[in-house]
Amino acid sequence: MVAGHSASGAWDIFCRVVDNFGDAGVCWRLARILRHEHDVPVRLWIDDLQTLQALYPALDPGLPRQSCEGITVCRWPQAGLPDADAAVVIEAFGCGLPEEWIAGMAQAAKPPLWIILEYLSAEDWVDSHHGLSSPHPQLSLQRYFFFPGFTTATGGLPRESGLLSRRDGFGTAARQAFWSELGFAPPQAPAVSLFAYADAPLAGLLSAMAADTRPLVLAVPEGALLSAVRGWLGSEAVAGRGPWRRGTLEVRALPFLPQARYDELLWACNFNFVRGEDSFVRAQWAGRPLVWQPYRQEDDAHQRKMAAFLARYCADLAAPAATALQAFWRDWNAAADPAGSWPALRDVADDLARHALRWSAKLADSGELAAQLVEFSRRKVK
Repeated sequence: MVAGHSASGAWDIFCRVVDNFGDAGVCWRLARILRHEHDVPVRLWIDDLQTLQALYPALDPGLPRQSCEGITVCRWPQAGLPDADAAVVIEAFGCGLPEEWIAGMAQAAKPPLWIILEYLSAEDWVDSHHGLSSPHPQLSLQRYFFFPGFTTATGGLPRESGLLSRRDGFGTAARQAFWSELGFAPPQAPAVSLFAYADAPLAGLLSAMAADTRPLVLAVPEGALLSAVRGWLGSEAVAGRGPWRRGTLEVRALPFLPQARYDELLWACNFNFVRGEDSFVRAQWAGRPLVWQPYRQEDDAHQRKMAAFLARYCADLAAPAATALQAFWRDWNAAADPAGSWPALRDVADDLARHALRWSAKLADSGELAAQLVEFSRRKVK
């Protein structure tokens, strides 16, 4: 049972892995920033340690409870309930909390602050709903809805201190070292990273890239998408990591990279395809042109999220670049053949690159998620 809390007490983050790496990635990143930059004791409760291990290889998925970088990682629910007081409980993405935990909160003389961390959205309604409270339907508990977002009226986006400086310091030598460590020579053509869901219209994109008169290097992390790329390439790509060539396209197979190395991949590329939430946010901080595939939702809610983001992202973008970007994103997310919209997107690559850096600087002025959560808790926890 939770007995009480104080402003210096532990934070418990609960995470169910639904969107594979996205849910785990956001929660692990948030836990690290809270622990390392705000000196907050953090326990991360997660129901899929295998997925978290892919992002943080030092994790042992066989242990129900362990310390990783000063964060207590617990397998949920097998590891039981926390044995110390908590100041804040974060229910990530509406995952639900254990009934015993909720009952303990209700019985406490001073319950922990209960925050529901919502999914990221650029929709206008998010600003007015951020920070609102809602009573539990049966118990005398308040829940507060906390929305990441793209304006100062929201909770902002997770960003480690010094991230943009490290990005800007990732120069030619660092890029060469990155590719060399993965077993490849530095690309002699623009490089693109490809991270997408299995239903993406992959064959059309690859065919368009291979037929383009302008050479391109495509980096694909291991996983289901890489298997589909191998199938498109044919028998010569069954084994190994390449590079393989088809037309003007060079394909490189990469190992799945942990979080820190994934940032370097984004920085080392000229264009990045991303999916879900965590890689989407990191691609924006990378300051490179990007294509996003949101997690598919019922009633096409993902399409509304995409349209809302495009409206914000393209507001200060020159019309030709905005038109090309919007057309390609819509083809990519409608499972349409993107072959027709790919050449126009490449034509505006320079405009998109300049805009991506301006956008990341603008986001940096809108607040940082972990810092906003800490400040919110200080106002609520007396």
